[in-house]
Amino acid sequence: MSQNLNSTSFAVEQENRLIKTLARFDIVFFIIAAYISLDTIGTIAAGGIQALFWAAVIVLTFMLPNAFMMAETGSSFPEEGGPYQWVKFAFGRPLASIAAVLYWITNPLWLGGSLCFIAFESFNSYVHKLNARGAGEWLFKFAFIWISIGLAIISLKFGKKIINWAAIAKLFVLGMFVFTTAIYGIRNGFQPFDFKGMAPSISGFMAVAPIILFSYVGFEAPNAASGEMLDPKKDTAPAIRVGSIISALAYILPVLSILLVLPKKNVQGLEGYMSAVAQVFSVYGSFAKPLLTISAILFVYGLIGLGASWMMATDRIQAMAAADGSFFSGWFGEFNQKYGTPTRVNLLSGIMASIFLVAGMQLVKGNSGDIFKVVLSCAVSTLLVSYLLIIPAVMKLNRSFKNIDRPYKTPGGIRGFQIMGTVVFLYILIGSFGVI
Repeated sequence: MSQNLNSTSFAVEQENRLIKTLARFDIVFFIIAAYISLDTIGTIAAGGIQALFWAAVIVLTFMLPNAFMMAETGSSFPEEGGPYQWVKFAFGRPLASIAAVLYWITNPLWLGGSLCFIAFESFNSYVHKLNARGAGEWLFKFAFIWISIGLAIISLKFGKKIINWAAIAKLFVLGMFVFTTAIYGIRNGFQPFDFKGMAPSISGFMAVAPIILFSYVGFEAPNAASGEMLDPKKDTAPAIRVGSIISALAYILPVLSILLVLPKKNVQGLEGYMSAVAQVFSVYGSFAKPLLTISAILFVYGLIGLGASWMMATDRIQAMAAADGSFFSGWFGEFNQKYGTPTRVNLLSGIMASIFLVAGMQLVKGNSGDIFKVVLSCAVSTLLVSYLLIIPAVMKLNRSFKNIDRPYKTPGGIRGFQIMGTVVFLYILIGSFGVI
């Protein structure tokens, strides 16, 4: 690599503050916590049978190839800051700084927008009634944001435990829903399955591709903390392999379950998942209400883990970019000496998320569902655009740095990697324009 692409002395100083704590199973749980977007499952299901078809096809033609590519790149270039470093090595600091900002800004917007909105609706509907549009809603949403930020601030040694349990909670509520749907269907029958509706169409693809692609990216997120992994070269690829299989099932099966129990007209992005849970839990009789309350609490906990894990990842990427001189001259690049976390960027993210929350509540006209859609669309667009730089970067690293030790190699070698990268890039390009 060119000498001028080496990290600055300040960046090296910050890397020395990192605490190595992530074992392989921690990386797997981190992927589950960050990758499975509970807030988008209902939105995908709202697209109906056509969306289910494309969700399955895109697993095979986008999710898995992307997982292969990130497994090879993450294990071959295990630097703290992951995607920022990859784009820097491939194209230089200017483009890397743009990629880092786009990748990072998505998450305060997402946290203060769709995540806290769907968390509030679930808590308000199934746990405890709060004063909608009043003090109760504001306090809940601000608490949701700053709890997530707090988990990103504390030492990863402790924060990872909460994230791991959030991943387990997420898998439990999804698994419980799929299991209960089978019982419900046996007792009450399923919705008619429209096989004709699965016939692929361009319009159907363009309607659901952006949200599916948004949901299916993120295998590189743990590599933001490569410097905090015990053995990133050895553990990255196996963790992504396990995480990708679990994630694929965690999207397809719940979407299918929602469509099997709810008429399409009743499936909504904001409440689609919990509405379906409420319906199928009726099979538990007198236990339905307490079980539904427990599921809603775990659902909210899973959303906190989702937001916190992405803040942990993207804040590290932005902090390393700052420490490397690519964002506000380094001030935001300092990692806390005690916790080994980028507290300045963490706090900036919390402030930005709070601003986005206030803007969404005050400026976007309509109900919570309308605000949820607007904010989610903005988050989808900024994140996908960042991959227009990240994907070409990992493709160039694969072509140009052939002497780098690669503990894991994508099936098909360099040619296979480039073919997969081209397909993934075209998907991202289409998805980015599809949001506009």
